Amino acid sequence: MASRREFLGSTALAAGAFALSPLIACSQEPAPTAPAPVAPATTQVAKPLASRPIPRDKAPLPVIGMGTSGSLDVGEDVASREPLLQVLQLFVASGATLIDTAPTYGRSEPVLGDLVAQAGVRDRLFLATKLSRVTGRDEGLAQFEGSLRDLKTDRVELLQVHNLGDTATQYALIESLKDQGKVRYSGLTHYQESAQADLAAAMRRHKPDFVQINYSVVSRGAEREVLPLAQELGIAVIINRAYEDGRLFAQVKDKPLPGWAADVGADSWGQLFLKFVLAHPAVNVVIPATSKPRHQADNLKAGVEPFLDAKQREALVAALA
Repeated sequence: MASRREFLGSTALAAGAFALSPLIACSQEPAPTAPAPVAPATTQVAKPLASRPIPRDKAPLPVIGMGTSGSLDVGEDVASREPLLQVLQLFVASGATLIDTAPTYGRSEPVLGDLVAQAGVRDRLFLATKLSRVTGRDEGLAQFEGSLRDLKTDRVELLQVHNLGDTATQYALIESLKDQGKVRYSGLTHYQESAQADLAAAMRRHKPDFVQINYSVVSRGAEREVLPLAQELGIAVIINRAYEDGRLFAQVKDKPLPGWAADVGADSWGQLFLKFVLAHPAVNVVIPATSKPRHQADNLKAGVEPFLDAKQREALVAALA
């Protein structure tokens, strides 16, 4: 996300390093042993990450998660892996838990498995993966078993039918894996507004524990049906593409932050974009992906309350119009 560097820069790197010491101090768990050093914090944050309950069982889930599409598809060289380890360390130290991946994201699953094992933090994570581009129960089961091997675990917290592919068969498989204790929650995903009517129909039919959909300040189609339906049915919501794959940063390239940004504790456009998403009451967690520690620190800061009120949301929409 090269354009994002224009908004953060070296001063934001120092400020963004808040995530290790202040958020560790707020966490209820001790910080993990850090195999690789991270810059010391220079900015204090008074509050921890916000959490919201998963409707199915009321378990708390921190509002900032992490995606892996593109960001973790790397080789085994130290130069590629070291910043990713720091990204993971910052994430866990903040108290964040949900990491979303898929077997069709290149090498993301085996890389994530290696990093989690290296950091020794599996018991502090909520791992979400998918049944992706498979047909039939046997293909789905084989893919899931491969994901467990790559992730170096014997279970995942969330297994999702990716992009509604072979939904009925793969969802039935997920339910059977839940019964076996290999999966805790079921889910359905998509990433395009054009699929939201189909997604809503599948939500009504299957009543999954989670649904994952795209939503941002400029892509608000989910507000029409998917988000209200999730509230009605008691389905947790994961948001992808909150940055529109980085395109939002180009839209505000030469614009100063609005004066009210400080009122919500935001000092970057990225934080405002995430706080906009998190202001919707149906949303449980947003999953921006990054391979850069300073971007991870910036993402995590967006999860500290307050979020945007109705007037601020309207102002941000107008700024991107």
